[in-house]
Amino acid sequence: MADAADWPQWRGPRGTGQCDEPTAPLTWSPHENVKWKIPLDGPGNSSPIVLGEKVFITHARANSPLRGLHCYDRNTGELRWKHEIEYSGKELTHDTNPPCASSPVSDGERVVAWYGSAGLYAYDLNGKELWHKDLGKVEHIWGFGSSPIIHGNLVVLNFGPGLNAFVAAFDKKTGNEVWRKQFPGQISEKIDEYRGSWSTPVVHRENGRDVLLLSLPEKLWAIEPVTGNDIWSCGGPSKLFYTSPLIANDIVIAMCGYTGPAMAVTSGGRGDQTDKTLWTHPKNPQRVGSGAVVNGHIYILNEPGIACCIDATTGDKKWEERIGGGQSWCSMVHAAGRLYVGNTAGTTFVLEPNPNECKVLAENKLSETMRASHAFSNGQVFLRTYRALYCFE
Repeated sequence: MADAADWPQWRGPRGTGQCDEPTAPLTWSPHENVKWKIPLDGPGNSSPIVLGEKVFITHARANSPLRGLHCYDRNTGELRWKHEIEYSGKELTHDTNPPCASSPVSDGERVVAWYGSAGLYAYDLNGKELWHKDLGKVEHIWGFGSSPIIHGNLVVLNFGPGLNAFVAAFDKKTGNEVWRKQFPGQISEKIDEYRGSWSTPVVHRENGRDVLLLSLPEKLWAIEPVTGNDIWSCGGPSKLFYTSPLIANDIVIAMCGYTGPAMAVTSGGRGDQTDKTLWTHPKNPQRVGSGAVVNGHIYILNEPGIACCIDATTGDKKWEERIGGGQSWCSMVHAAGRLYVGNTAGTTFVLEPNPNECKVLAENKLSETMRASHAFSNGQVFLRTYRALYCFE
């Protein structure tokens, strides 16, 4: 099992941008609080995960058909091992979304990485391949971005978007497919249709049961993780999702991309819950990175660089303010009592989770393109830019 101080998946231990780290550096720069910096030979949007003394990233060399997983020593940054496979097929994507956009996941015994059209791979912690699955091509002009998660004995993946899109679960030990489901509206009619989900699923505990929350085109779904069977759903979203679902006690928040709506619904029901929507914001700035919930308030940095705070119960916007002047694809993390979020210029903003005002505590500039999100573990911050992998402490 992964340790409590590990950062085993996209968005941390619970997949929600929340962690129990009591300490983390407030400030850093290229020359301040840098434990180590490792140059990378290609750009990437995937985020690091941390298991004990190991740090993992998915990575693709620039202008190369190779896709793979890298394992670094947490204390020194030294490359411990890497496993690469070659994918020579054509895989469309956007210029801002290089290959290997999906972050890895681990249960403390194995690491699972999704390389898009190149397949889903599982390794032991020493780099031995345990199994792999060919799931077909990802066929969308903007590429892919969802990350696999591990729940119990299952690896769950939101595969797509585009002409080939589905959600599936696999036995984490063997890779055998346990269930696969294609949801209404999930498939695009053409490769350049503005439809799809780049969202990573989140597990939520409600009424004594675990549900798998899925932000998919035109609907938020809650399904049984073990079987894939529907529990409840809520209509109202648009055709495009990049963010993961957010959870505020028994409230689930879905935030669409590309000026689509934000909405909230009370969890715990059965069947269609559309008429139980708590609030909806019909039209919003583009959102790529996911927000974080602190004390019943949602904090998010939208893609144009506009930070805002929203009451999760009422939908009332408490404040909205442009910070940094740049764009952001990064997801927000609540750690050490603060909010951390980056922008594409490589600046990390540290905010006070304050519903009364936007209070920026620090601006940490690296001046390198960054679309990945932060990982926190044992007082350290791990951050991936297009040029390097960093450890700050």
